[in-house]
Amino acid sequence: MIPSMRSLTAEEYVEAFKSFLDHSTEHQCMDEFNKEQMPNIMAGLGHCMSHKAEHFSFLLGDTLAGVDLKMIRILQTVHPGVFIDNEIVEPNPQHVAAYKELVNQAPDLQNVSFIWHQLTSLEYEQQVKEKGTHKKFDFIHMIQMLYRVEDIPNTIKFFHSCLDHHGKLLIIILSDSSGWASLWKKYRDCLPSTDSGHYITCGGITEVLQRLGVEHRVYELPSGWDITECFIEGDAVGGHMMDFLTGTKNFLGTAPPALRRRLQEALCQPECSSTRDGRIIFSNNLSMIVVES
Repeated sequence: MIPSMRSLTAEEYVEAFKSFLDHSTEHQCMDEFNKEQMPNIMAGLGHCMSHKAEHFSFLLGDTLAGVDLKMIRILQTVHPGVFIDNEIVEPNPQHVAAYKELVNQAPDLQNVSFIWHQLTSLEYEQQVKEKGTHKKFDFIHMIQMLYRVEDIPNTIKFFHSCLDHHGKLLIIILSDSSGWASLWKKYRDCLPSTDSGHYITCGGITEVLQRLGVEHRVYELPSGWDITECFIEGDAVGGHMMDFLTGTKNFLGTAPPALRRRLQEALCQPECSSTRDGRIIFSNNLSMIVVES
C-alpha cells in the first residue's frame, strides 16, 4: 500500500532545504548582492546622517545564519566600532541552534549582542503588541520568508513600522523571471495540495509596497538550481529536492504517477529550466527589495 502524501515537518524541511542549497547558487547570489550593494545600503543607516552613529539595531526574520553574519560584518566594516544589537525571529529550532553554533565559532563578532526569538513572524508581532514595546530597528531583513506568513500585506506593514529613522527593510523574494513564477502561474495544477505556501514573487510584494506608499528599490540577480537528480529514478538527493519543491514528504514515493509525471514535465519547460552541459538548471532568480523607512 502506497502511503498518503503529507506535508514536511520542520525537521524534514531542514533536510530538504539543505539539498536545495547544496545544488543551487542561492547563497552565491546573496553573496554577490552583499559585495556589490550592501556596503552602500549599510552606509546609509543611522539615526542622523549628520553625525556618526554609535549603535545599530538589527531585526532578522526567518534567518539564514551565514548570510546574517556576513551582513553584520559588512556593517562593522562600514561603521567601525559601532555596537550592534541583533535580534533574530526564527521559528525553526534547528535553524536557531545552527545560528548559535556559528556565533560561538566566530570570535571576530565583537560589540555584537544576540537575542533569539523562537517564534513565527506573526507570533513575534503579537508579542510586541501585547507587551506594548514597539522597539525600533535600523535594519530589518525578511529573507525568503513571506511565502509562509498568513497575511503578507499586514506583515510587511508591521515590520516597516518597526524601522527607525533612516532605517531600511530588505526583502529577498523570488523574481518574476524565475522558474518558480512560471511553475506557480502556468503549472499550478502540477503541485500537490500539501504545499501550503503562498505562491508570491517580487511583483506581488512591490504591489503591496506601492499601496503602502513607501519608497523602495528592486535589484534583480540571476540564480540557478541544478535539479538533474530529480529525474533519476531512486536518487536520494533528487528525492529531497522534490520534497523541497513540493513541500511534501517523499513526494516521488507517495504522489500519484500522473502528478509526478506532470510535475517533472513542467520542470523541464523552457520558462522554468534550461539545459547546460547535460544538466537541467531550474531558474531560481531572486529579487532584492530595499525599502526605506
